[in-house]
Amino acid sequence: MGNSPLVTYTRLSPNHSGKRTHTIDRITPHAVVGQLSVERICDCFKDGSRQASCNYAIGTDGIIGLCVDEQNRSWCSSSMDNDQRAVTIECASDLTDPYAMKPEVYSALLDLSTDICRRNGKRKLVWIADRDKALIYEVKPDEMLLTIHRWFAKKSCPGNWLFSKLGIWLKR
Repeated sequence: MGNSPLVTYTRLSPNHSGKRTHTIDRITPHAVVGQLSVERICDCFKDGSRQASCNYAIGTDGIIGLCVDEQNRSWCSSSMDNDQRAVTIECASDLTDPYAMKPEVYSALLDLSTDICRRNGKRKLVWIADRDKALIYEVKPDEMLLTIHRWFAKKSCPGNWLFSKLGIWLKR
């Protein structure tokens, strides 16, 4: 499996649980809530007392960074179960609702998601907007399910801008 070849910046965080206990079958994109560079996003997770991390970060210019090796569980979505299964991606976004992302960020997110699916043997990306239906969905061996942070915590993440676009990924 390994990490994405699309990564051009690496700053590994100490904040992870080590090897996953579940195969990767989810992708969980997040909004950073700030138009930050990839370096600044990764710096958010360098301190062990932060108790948060992500697998990948995408800066405001579309540069992709690695914060936690893909084989390891990050601490990102407020759900141990989801984080064991999901590759988590923090994306630069506006500071206020709907937390829009620049075209470079969105394009990099689509490219990275495609790469994650390919490297993990997944041919179909599945989006189910209804939380309850999505979380009981039996992901097939060749599928990857999109999940979102707001399903696991009282947050608006990833914001309504990205939420409204998740179904479009299926047409790509």
